[in-house]
Amino acid sequence: MKVIVISLGGSVFIPNYVDYNFLDKFRELVLKLKNYKFVIVLGGGGIARKYLKPMKKKRLDVNERSRFGFEATRLNALFLMKYFGKIANEDNPKSMKEVKNLLRKNKVVVCGGLRFAKKSTSDGTAAKLANYLGTEFVNLTDVDGLFSKDPNKFKDAKLVSSINYDDFYSILNKIKYKPGQHFVLDQLASRIIRKHNIRTVILNGHRLKNFESYLKGKKFRGTVICKS
Repeated sequence: MKVIVISLGGSVFIPNYVDYNFLDKFRELVLKLKNYKFVIVLGGGGIARKYLKPMKKKRLDVNERSRFGFEATRLNALFLMKYFGKIANEDNPKSMKEVKNLLRKNKVVVCGGLRFAKKSTSDGTAAKLANYLGTEFVNLTDVDGLFSKDPNKFKDAKLVSSINYDDFYSILNKIKYKPGQHFVLDQLASRIIRKHNIRTVILNGHRLKNFESYLKGKKFRGTVICKS
């Protein structure tokens, strides 16, 4: 059975509210895909940002603010594993080894941050797990992939369907890290996939049929990050 590691952005399932419509369809798709097991790493979403804004005003440093984001991912994970029910794990894992062990008896393993570290991110955690488990890495976010410029601001923005690790890393390296930042993939994940040659696909999480097409080897809309 093939394992896929997914980084599920908080902007997809919990922007400022819990998107139950998305979660029901997502769970239905996961159940439908009989030949797959999934590790789902959750972002902090709207919950994290509600904490991060006032904490920035209180002038907490970046590491202190990161802690709030970390805890929000674990709260979101607890919620999703209970929402998924019997097909998912019952408790939040705290290590990659624990995730691997949970995969033996669960179709889905849900987690947030595994262990707090400075500048830790949910995308970074997912990338580490993909490397540890020897799987592909899928990032489900709220846009169709990497664009030539911000598609929310520029109508002529073009989707980048494929890009190599070095070029993608050079784009990310120009963006300063901050807790709760919003980009198709973060700096830590970019460094990890580049170092370990982890094939990575960025897809719009709201387009679940497109995600299904990707898993079935059919034509899909998104961005592939690979060696060449």
